[in-house]
Amino acid sequence: MHWLLRFIVTAAALWAIAVYVPGFHLNTWTDAIWAAIIFGIVNTLIGPILRLISLPLTFLTLGLFTIVINWALFALTVWLSPGFKTTGYPWPAWESTLVGAIIMMIVGTLVNVPLSRSEPTARV
Repeated sequence: MHWLLRFIVTAAALWAIAVYVPGFHLNTWTDAIWAAIIFGIVNTLIGPILRLISLPLTFLTLGLFTIVINWALFALTVWLSPGFKTTGYPWPAWESTLVGAIIMMIVGTLVNVPLSRSEPTARV
């Protein structure tokens, strides 16, 4: 059930990014759903590989290289999504995707932290 909540929040966050971050274009709300599906697939399949390969660099930068990895994954999602694109105006596409990736990192953290806490077990 947690995956459905994460999916809905991801789709809403992608829609909000397209509406409020300069440089994005979203045709319809269904394109936000497709972008959320693509984002989940990209993060599931490619994310762990990139994180493992870049582990030494992430360690050296005290975790800051994670932003670059998430930026690359978000940019790949934008590139693969049919209706969720960068316009290049008023910001260049790389700046728009960087801001979008940072927003998605924050949203992902805010969603995953409460969901990852296990409910207290009843003691008899």
